[in-house]
Amino acid sequence: RREPLALINFKKKNEETGEEELASRLDHCKAKATRHIFLIRHSQYHLDGRADKDRTLTPLGREQAELTGRRLASLGLKFDQIIHSSMTRATETTEIISKHLPGVKKISTDLLREGAPIEPDPPVSHWKPEAVQYYEDGARIEAAFRNFIHRADAKQEEDSYEIFVCHANVIRYIVCRALQFPPEGWLRLSLNNGSITHLVIRPNGRVALRMLGDTGFMPPDKITRT
Repeated sequence: RREPLALINFKKKNEETGEEELASRLDHCKAKATRHIFLIRHSQYHLDGRADKDRTLTPLGREQAELTGRRLASLGLKFDQIIHSSMTRATETTEIISKHLPGVKKISTDLLREGAPIEPDPPVSHWKPEAVQYYEDGARIEAAFRNFIHRADAKQEEDSYEIFVCHANVIRYIVCRALQFPPEGWLRLSLNNGSITHLVIRPNGRVALRMLGDTGFMPPDKITRT
């Protein structure tokens, strides 16, 4: 729904000629800027927590978030916003990262919460959620993709740099959808805690993956994939 032709109301006519000025109207609807999307997986957390509020970051997880924050700050980019999952581990990761990016606004959303996006192909034996979970989580995660991963608005003049702090399943699914790969293959990708994935969305809608799950900025003994 962001193709220029889809944004034009063909019922509107030029008052003088009675003909549609299609070329100029198309140009007015075309995106001009590039969006840079940085998808950050949350840091290591306490797996034994019974409820979400108990699944806080481990001491190592807090170190990982500090390293990720420093890495993002070192890029020298003017980040527009940090949108994060409302789950505890993502919120805590965001708070630590944001200390290294002062002034960047933070927005919490339930759309980016962890879940089961779509039944993986090939299937795996160690992870088999109830079928209903795919219907509940899948619709929400697909909504997150459609809401956040798109070309820039036609009114956007300058390139933007946005950070999304969420979860491995969400990021893997988004990457497959953004690159137009079969989404059922999402579980074939693997992401470390605190890793950085960088998507670029051009004005014409083309998407490129510049970085997938990068943790090269972390010492080897700090890298985990829990």
